[in-house]
Amino acid sequence: MAVAALAAVGLHQLMPGDFRVSPHWMYPVFMIAFLVVLVVGDPGRIDRQRGWLKVVTGLMIGLITLVNAFSAGRLVVGILTKGHSFDTAGQLLLIGVVVFLTNVIAFALWFWDLDRGGPAARAAGKRERPVAFVFPEMTMPELVPSGWYPQFVDYLALSFNTATAFGPTDVAAIRPWAKVMMIAEASISLALATLVVARAVNIL
Repeated sequence: MAVAALAAVGLHQLMPGDFRVSPHWMYPVFMIAFLVVLVVGDPGRIDRQRGWLKVVTGLMIGLITLVNAFSAGRLVVGILTKGHSFDTAGQLLLIGVVVFLTNVIAFALWFWDLDRGGPAARAAGKRERPVAFVFPEMTMPELVPSGWYPQFVDYLALSFNTATAFGPTDVAAIRPWAKVMMIAEASISLALATLVVARAVNIL
C-alpha cells in the first residue's frame, strides 16, 4: 500500500506544472506525512484496529483522489478547449497515462480500505461488515493457504482489470457500493481513453 501511494506521488511529479497542484511541494509533503503516521502507528503487517488510523488512511486516499481529479479535470478541459494546445502528442499521452495509472491506484486503495471493514479487520478475521468482493480464492479454498484473505495486490489487480476491461473480470462485486465504484472507475477510464486517443490522433 505504501509503495502504491508513493508511486501515485511520483507519477504526479512527471506531469507538466500546469497539471500539478500548486505549490508543487505541498502534495509530496502531505503524502509523506500521512505515510509516516501510518507506518509508525501500525508498523509491518496492517492489523491494528484503531479509529484514528482508519481516519488517516481515508484522508490519504482522499488526497490522492482529489489531486488526480484536479489533473484529470485540467486534462479534459485542455482537450475540449479549442484555444489550448499540447506541445506534442507524446506529452498528451504521458499526462493521460499518469492520470489513468493514478486512477487505478486510487480505486485500488479505496477497495482495499472499504472491503469488509478494512485491512485490519480482514487480518483479524472479523466479519462485522459483509464481504463486498468475491475473489476466486474464496471459491477455491483448497488452492490457497488456510485463512487466506485479500491483500492490497489483489485489490490492485481488481482495479487494473476494471479500468482496462471496462467491467468486472474474475472478481465479483456483490455490494451496491462496490458495484457503483466499479462502474465509476470503468466510466472514467473509458472517457479518458477516448478523449486522449482522439486528441492525440488529431495532433499527429
